[in-house]
Amino acid sequence: MCTHKLPVLMLTAVSLAGVAAATRSRPASIQGVWQTTEVRFTGPGARTLRQDEPNLGILTPKHYSRVEWHAGRPRPTVVDAATATADELRAAWGPFYAEAGTYDVSNGNVLTMRSVQSKNPAATAAGSFTTYTFKLEGDTLWLTQQRDLRGPVANPATFKLVRVE
Repeated sequence: MCTHKLPVLMLTAVSLAGVAAATRSRPASIQGVWQTTEVRFTGPGARTLRQDEPNLGILTPKHYSRVEWHAGRPRPTVVDAATATADELRAAWGPFYAEAGTYDVSNGNVLTMRSVQSKNPAATAAGSFTTYTFKLEGDTLWLTQQRDLRGPVANPATFKLVRVE
């Protein structure tokens, strides 16, 4: 081997080792695009819903957005909201969730979300928030409700999300 190629090879090897070490030591992140695949409800009427309907949650470094359907059945279509019955509107909109806002992480596994806009205007009231504990394993994220503006959540739901991006 030529002696002038040895420093280049050594520098390349050291650089690759550094990149590999940096990749391994990077902490796992909840940032990304997620799909809810399961929701476990506790308390009266406890049940587990498999999420077959399309849904999406996006977490950037400080903001989030989510649209979800929590009914365990296909979402009914409301052809004309102006003439729909109250029952038809409740069936189509009750289990539908949509909101966007900001979030922060504390204590390593506590996620606090503050809605800026929501299908439910109460979620955007001054001082409103929801906290979750979370567990991240590879591309699977579990969120369990803990507290909101009213205090501890009496029957917390657990959401299982899978990273799609």
